[in-house]
Amino acid sequence: MKPAAFVRHVPKTLDEALKVLSDVAPDDGRILAGGQSLVPIMAFRLAKPAHLVDINEVEGLQHIASDGTMLSIGARVRHAAFHKPVVDGPLGALLAYVARHIAHYPIRMRGTFCGSLAHADPSSEWCLVSATLGATMVVKSTRGERLIAAADFFEGIMSTVLAEDELLAEVKLPLLSADTKFGFYEFSRRAGDFAMASALVTYRLEGGQIVDARVGVGGAEPSPRRIAEAEAALNGQAPGEDIFRATAEAAAAAVEPLEDHQTTGEYRRDLVRAVVHRALENSV
Repeated sequence: MKPAAFVRHVPKTLDEALKVLSDVAPDDGRILAGGQSLVPIMAFRLAKPAHLVDINEVEGLQHIASDGTMLSIGARVRHAAFHKPVVDGPLGALLAYVARHIAHYPIRMRGTFCGSLAHADPSSEWCLVSATLGATMVVKSTRGERLIAAADFFEGIMSTVLAEDELLAEVKLPLLSADTKFGFYEFSRRAGDFAMASALVTYRLEGGQIVDARVGVGGAEPSPRRIAEAEAALNGQAPGEDIFRATAEAAAAAVEPLEDHQTTGEYRRDLVRAVVHRALENSV
């Protein structure tokens, strides 16, 4: 199939892009960045936007920059930008490790970090990273700018708090301290498929005990999120097989898993148990 007819707009500046988006949003105008999520659903006519605002020539949206506290990622930054660490320390290593798990190489060359967040697929690796690390979304429109915490950004399956005339212009991730350990693991039926469940963990060690634990789970629920019960099981404990198993059990018990025609809720709960356990094993 081919997409329904649409008008493509190619603004050159951010102000122009926001003005065009404001004008066309009532007619289901959409932002086009990488197009790796939007274009396929247009091809199947699951989406029929009358206007596409192509931001690929907008200056100022292609930056990756660190101010020593936060890493800023612009709306035009591709997944492939993270094939190598973009910043020193654990955050750069974490992003590079996760990037290798995103779909296939051609998709990583076109798809964008911010576009993945705006699409809000429950299995998105970048959505999981943002939810777990506590990203800040910089959202812009002709009405001004909003800063939205990741915990408040995702509303459900492919749903966010973005208004129809707002552009996710930038995402800010907090830099991780040099002694931060991390682990990531996801399960999919085939390489490159959407993950049925994934987990990201970070923590530090003080006196041999885990502190500042973060445990995020994606793919199993309508939106990725931190699992407070799993974090409580980790904090104050020494890393090891027993505590890792207990943490995985806590995460599995805490989720309200999705069900579909192929997968029961209990199967996804088992997957959460497995991916959290393996993410923790990978963190050592």
